[in-house]
Amino acid sequence: MRKIAVYDNFTEPKHRRQIDDTAARYGFTVDYYPAPQTVPEERRGEYEVIYGMPKPGELKGFTNLKWFCGSFAGVDAYLDESLYPSPAVMLSNSSGAYGVTIAEHIVMVTLMLLRHAPAYCAEQAAGRWGEVMPMRSIIGSTITVVGTGDIGTEFARRAKALGAKSIRGVRRTKKAADPAFDEIHTNDELDGLLPDTDILVLALPATGETKGILSAERIALLPASAYVVNVGRGSAIDQAALIDALNGGRLSGAALDVFAQEPIPAGDPAWTAKNLLITPHISGQMSLGYTRDRNVELFCEDLERYGRGEKPLRLVDRKIGY
Repeated sequence: MRKIAVYDNFTEPKHRRQIDDTAARYGFTVDYYPAPQTVPEERRGEYEVIYGMPKPGELKGFTNLKWFCGSFAGVDAYLDESLYPSPAVMLSNSSGAYGVTIAEHIVMVTLMLLRHAPAYCAEQAAGRWGEVMPMRSIIGSTITVVGTGDIGTEFARRAKALGAKSIRGVRRTKKAADPAFDEIHTNDELDGLLPDTDILVLALPATGETKGILSAERIALLPASAYVVNVGRGSAIDQAALIDALNGGRLSGAALDVFAQEPIPAGDPAWTAKNLLITPHISGQMSLGYTRDRNVELFCEDLERYGRGEKPLRLVDRKIGY
């Protein structure tokens, strides 16, 4: 009997039924290992497929592994070929499950910055009736979205509905993207877009190409009225340069859900940076029911393909990183 191991930190009974039914159609049985439980070393050789989030160092012991489906979108911790028992092991992700929840997060923090929500929350905490402050709107804004995958696209659709004047997508190659993007540019054209950007959104995976893409030099190209939102990876931004720009009044504000070091250590300058909205890497995760449902749905779609002898749709190229 072919076997699947699920590293389980989010499924509900309905999800297990869905996985079990799909697996059974192709001769698989499924074992669930609720977090923090892991597959015992002596049993790892039994499994052909893994779904979930094992520790990278555990994969080597799955000597019969053919396919590992991560229950997350970013797979940077799983790209090293030496982690696997064989280079033939397929790696796929759950890209497509997180766009809705992270896009809603981007909308939330963007509006919080534009409408001074952190300042009003501080006034409330201090028991003060705040002053009326001039606000800005997504209406009429020019938005640059670096990363036009599921997350960037879902946000672009929402920003378009809220009245953005122009939404420019930035990606590795110039090819067709969702109609929500008014323009598509390549990464090497980013410098020319920054000077008239009102809102800069980074929704990138961690790869060699994306590391430091928002450098100190590029931060300096943004107007002082600009806002920066990062929901991809902390490695995409020169964090020290961003904080310097915020404290020096060279940017209006930023919202970061990801950081160079997580958790942010005590005493880090990020904690006291001016107009910096911090969330603890929660824009995605499994907190939203829709995300959990969609995640399992995508795995089952790819399990159907795998059972028919086809490759998963969300196959990751470990050399590129996505």
